[in-house]
Amino acid sequence: MPQIFHPSTNTLSRVSLFGALFMAGGALWVLLELQRSDYMTGAGVPVTQPVPFSHQHHVGGVGLDCRYCHTSVEKSSFAGIPPTQTCMNCHARLWNDSPILLPVRESFRTGESISWTRVHNLADFVYFDHAVHVAKGVACVTCHGRVDRMPLIWKSASLHMEWCLECHLRPERYLTPREAIFAMDWEPPADREALGRRLVREYNVRTRTDCSTCHR
Repeated sequence: MPQIFHPSTNTLSRVSLFGALFMAGGALWVLLELQRSDYMTGAGVPVTQPVPFSHQHHVGGVGLDCRYCHTSVEKSSFAGIPPTQTCMNCHARLWNDSPILLPVRESFRTGESISWTRVHNLADFVYFDHAVHVAKGVACVTCHGRVDRMPLIWKSASLHMEWCLECHLRPERYLTPREAIFAMDWEPPADREALGRRLVREYNVRTRTDCSTCHR
């Protein structure tokens, strides 16, 4: 009986099989990298707000402390969005006729809150407590970056679970003395991990990585 397929068919089938597997693996790698990219996470992308509030000006220039606007950050899971009255404490007298601040004046006049756009918006199935992290030595810049250099606010990190776990697994690399929690320009010592290990003991930090820590 004559041979139906040429001997080279065996080679072609192997090449096709391995090529298909390679392409499938490559496609999966591309999808995973895309999922982790700034394009998908929004890290580094300025967020448009109803009023172009500049942290660079208010924090870096004027020197406002984070707690002036985010009043509940030390005692609540939510850092708090400042009410319009907080803005008007200054802007009733400063730039009180600026067109750019018209939404602020209208909000104060009508009592209707400004619809700020959330920047660090975690999924509904993720629990995060600001007060606990502040008490345990996690500085604002650790998660939010140098907001004092941001003319418009953006996420400085992906907020992916692996990013959170980096700190939960090795807190000694990230902890800050409590007196420097709200300082934008605090510089760690040369041996950051030695300081971190001491703070882990002093603040009774536990490396909690069980699922129920964040997924409740």
